[in-house]
Amino acid sequence: MRLDGRRRPDLANGETSGSGPAKRGGFGRIGLLLLIAAAVGAFFLFDLGQWLTLENLKARQAELAGLVAARPLLIVGGFFLIYVAVTALSLPGAAIMTLAAGAIFGLLLGTVIVSFASSIGASLAFLSSRYLLRDWVKAKFGRRVEAIDRGIDKDGAFYLLTLRLIPAFPFFLINLAMGLTGMRLLTFYIVSQLGMLAGTIVYVNAGTQLARIESTGDILSPALIGSFVLLGIFPLIAKWIVGTFRKRRVYKGWKRPRRFDRNLIVIGAGAGGLVTSYIAATVRAKVTLIEAHKMGGDCLNTGCVPSKALIRTARLAHEIRTGGAYGLKPREPEFSFREVIERVFAIIRHIEPADSVERYTKMGVDVRLGHARIVDPWTVEIDGGERLTARSIVIAAGAEPFVPDIPGLAEAGYLTSDTMWDALRGRDEMPRRIVIVGGGPIGTEMAQALARLGAEVTQVESGPRLLAKEDEEVSAFVDQALRAEGVDVRTGHEAVRCDGKVLIVESGTGEEVPLPFDEIIVAVGRKARLGGYGLEALGIETERTVVTNDYLETLFPNIYAVGDVAGPYQFTHFAAHQAWFAAVNALFGSLRRFRADYRFLPWVTYTDPEVAHVGHNELSAREAGVAYEVVRYGLDHLDRAVAESANSGFVKILVQPGKDRILGATIVSAAAGELIAEITLAMKHRLGLNKILGTIHAYPTMAEANKYAAGEWKRAHKPERLLEWVELYHRWRRG
Repeated sequence: MRLDGRRRPDLANGETSGSGPAKRGGFGRIGLLLLIAAAVGAFFLFDLGQWLTLENLKARQAELAGLVAARPLLIVGGFFLIYVAVTALSLPGAAIMTLAAGAIFGLLLGTVIVSFASSIGASLAFLSSRYLLRDWVKAKFGRRVEAIDRGIDKDGAFYLLTLRLIPAFPFFLINLAMGLTGMRLLTFYIVSQLGMLAGTIVYVNAGTQLARIESTGDILSPALIGSFVLLGIFPLIAKWIVGTFRKRRVYKGWKRPRRFDRNLIVIGAGAGGLVTSYIAATVRAKVTLIEAHKMGGDCLNTGCVPSKALIRTARLAHEIRTGGAYGLKPREPEFSFREVIERVFAIIRHIEPADSVERYTKMGVDVRLGHARIVDPWTVEIDGGERLTARSIVIAAGAEPFVPDIPGLAEAGYLTSDTMWDALRGRDEMPRRIVIVGGGPIGTEMAQALARLGAEVTQVESGPRLLAKEDEEVSAFVDQALRAEGVDVRTGHEAVRCDGKVLIVESGTGEEVPLPFDEIIVAVGRKARLGGYGLEALGIETERTVVTNDYLETLFPNIYAVGDVAGPYQFTHFAAHQAWFAAVNALFGSLRRFRADYRFLPWVTYTDPEVAHVGHNELSAREAGVAYEVVRYGLDHLDRAVAESANSGFVKILVQPGKDRILGATIVSAAAGELIAEITLAMKHRLGLNKILGTIHAYPTMAEANKYAAGEWKRAHKPERLLEWVELYHRWRRG
């Protein structure tokens, strides 16, 4: 079987290309690197290190003291500059120069000189490392660098102070390593000067007693090193004390119960709340789950499940309409709209038992249907009456549609993804003219589905393209697919007002365009449910979502938030993923806590063809400054896709330049949501394209597209020189 697609000059099939962050100041970097190399080379070539030895210092101590007495400013200035150069270039000899400062200038002046010179030199080394290497490191280890930068931004000063207080850590390595992080220069300088001061005083003071010193080992005795280690641990101890104090301060004014009714209370029975409760019950914790509306949350009742049920019916209608592609006589599908919507509700009823009160009660979860309000950090009130206490609380309140302030919209009457299903239920006829405001996944999925069922659909998006988080070519592909099926896509159009049943939109040129409708669906996004359950009274911080740390803790360390209410993503599977971290941290956080990890999060837009995504696409890689190489395989000649008459689309994988490590992937195809799972698994377990290529894929399947994309990468990186020798070998074998 072939491993390639038909090649095209525009990289549409079977091509690889590279891209990455702009190379800023390439000549300047080369110049700086050459300058540093020349200085270091000269140091060793001319054996300048011989001047920075203890023996030489002791032999010339009197001579140097005389020079200081004769020309103090010149000697002090020269010594200062040499010390800066030695530390900036990470040359050996800084310890000897520190002793020399004590021997020549005395304790006070020597300490001042060394303290400032060493801090300035360290800062120059820090800046050189950042200028020469940080972009390269970010490009190579983008996600890891981001995680390190977040940690440095939060606790970097503590960690640096600890390293500076312990002389056992190599001075120059700390400078270079910190330069690769996002630490601010001012923070680095101040913390370095403070942290090195104790060691500086010890060495300079030792220099004042130079005659008694035979080696640097006489200064750093095991006892002294032990003292420095204890001193170095102090910032971490101080951090723990400060953290404990902050926790006590947060809880100040609140009376903690002596005993608790529950180990855990969960507010909201959507995906995040259900999974949290399930985990808690599984580990035999006493857990109460409180839901104000319907079990299963938005996904089961108004989101994922009903929309996918409608999409499936719409796809079948489209296949009937385009039956000629399958050798059948094409015709308009005949159906009862009432029955189509009833099928949607029947599917919800079929899934409901898995999320029901009865099932979770059997698991050991205490399920309460009612409105929850957090009255203090450990107490939740249900419907204004019963109060329950718990060691930990998890907020999983979900989200609701965001409705923009469009004049006349409320008067005209509008639907959202939450209200449309009940509004459409019981109708014999589908609304003829439907306007959908919003070009994100929900709006785009519904635009295609409703158009396939026969509605005249106009989709309005204020931005320049649909699916703005995807690459431009993906947006263009979906846009073209919708237009081909009769959707009137109006990108770059702003909804201005409603005049009765007419939406007035303004184009990019300022022209007002009337769009008459029978129903208008607002799908511009969703907002976290932040009000009504006590956040304001407790002072829990919110910024569009509930603010949490890496452990999903809110202002109060025993109150957690997961799912749509916490963000940063609004997916059912993301909420379920977060729920594991929240449940484990809430129940076992006193033993060990886990940082939530979102590095390998897939998502799917269920248009036809589907759009699936994991990790970086080109848009996010460019924004993050991550260098990448593009591997692309078009589905034009994928055998299963051809057999299904579904051979439009592609697999696009981003890899680390010159390597098979996967940085991300976007798949546009039928069943793309199924195909992306293999890529996600490979990324999670650090399996490169070579592993995918070496895995047997059943024939004929859509999943072969992933293997063929890996084959394209392999072919683009074939060892040409080796193959030339192999060709000679075969020629020799032929005689």
